[in-house]
Amino acid sequence: MTGKAILTGGALMAFLAGCQTAGLSRDEGLATDLPLMGGYRDAGDACKRVGEDAFTNRFLDHTADLIACPAGVAELSGFGPESGAAQVAAKDGWVLISVPRR
Repeated sequence: MTGKAILTGGALMAFLAGCQTAGLSRDEGLATDLPLMGGYRDAGDACKRVGEDAFTNRFLDHTADLIACPAGVAELSGFGPESGAAQVAAKDGWVLISVPRR
């Protein structure tokens, strides 16, 4: 059983390495090709800043930050209508939110 677990762990590491070489992000355990950057409010924040690519460029705006939060994460409640934030898309288990700059 131990040898099998090691083999399985090795196979998992090879899979994850393949994700990295394919340009996929592994933030929050969700594989995605979204251009995720550091945490939105701080480095450990589950919600990440999102950069520009062919998918996200239509949601970028010079008056707002584009962020991505894992679907269902508690931080989503902090971006309600009172904050002026708006959900603009969802992809790969991430919810994209446009947050106006103040």
